[in-house]
Amino acid sequence: MDYTIQDGILKVVISSKGAEVQSVKDRHNGYEYIWQANPKVWARHAPVLFPIVGRLVNDEYTYKGKKYHMTEHGFARDQEFKVERQTDESITFVLKDSAETRKIYPFKFELRVNYNLLNNLLEENFTVTNKSDGEMIFGIGGHPGFNVPVNKDTKKEDFYFSTKPSVARVEIPLRGPYLDWSNRSLTSTDSLITLSDELFKNDALIFQLNGHDNKFSLRTDNGPFHINVWTRDAPFVGIWSQYPKTDNFVCIEPCWGIADRSDTNGKLEDKLGMNHLKAGEQFQAGFSMAFHG
Repeated sequence: MDYTIQDGILKVVISSKGAEVQSVKDRHNGYEYIWQANPKVWARHAPVLFPIVGRLVNDEYTYKGKKYHMTEHGFARDQEFKVERQTDESITFVLKDSAETRKIYPFKFELRVNYNLLNNLLEENFTVTNKSDGEMIFGIGGHPGFNVPVNKDTKKEDFYFSTKPSVARVEIPLRGPYLDWSNRSLTSTDSLITLSDELFKNDALIFQLNGHDNKFSLRTDNGPFHINVWTRDAPFVGIWSQYPKTDNFVCIEPCWGIADRSDTNGKLEDKLGMNHLKAGEQFQAGFSMAFHG
């Protein structure tokens, strides 16, 4: 089921399936900022990634010696959430573990996804509560896809990414869908990154943020359009679009988790970038998106 929140500037539609944003429209000019999930290219809008981010080697892991199977980005994006509370400008969804989730992820949990609107700013907030008797291990992240308004006067290469603070960042390359950890390097993200299809020929660009407050902006000098994503305390961010199937969209993905290293031992206890939560404790994180156009 779809739910709507809105203010004087934006109208946001979110589905209870996956607690996934379906649409962010400017109420004045009608512009749609969110990718509309063309199934021939990428059939999602802005999924919530939980309890893993990225791919596991062979789509499997072990925990306490037992093997489990889980596909890319985890199961939350395909689960039906319940609405816990809603106002005109805010909504909170909740997902709880079940017998089915425990077959592939042996923890009891509550996952809350909250959206808040403030003028042209949309906050996406995550709260994970460990309901298990022991430690819980998980990753979480956002994966919003943004329309890139290409037209007869503006081509894709007229758009670019800028970052603040303007510093170099560690980039983690991929070998297939997995991290090539030993070949990570310092990359000049203090300069502009031009958007193009070929930018993603090796899959996503993944940067290590070390939990600092960072801003990633998608801009063009041909008009007022731009989108800002504040990652807050996220340790990683991915920038991605589909390749070789291409279209006019791009994702900026703040994440508290990351894909498997290509040399992983497969143990969830040792998996890079995971969050460890004691029994009864809560984890909170989130990011913000500002839309201008």
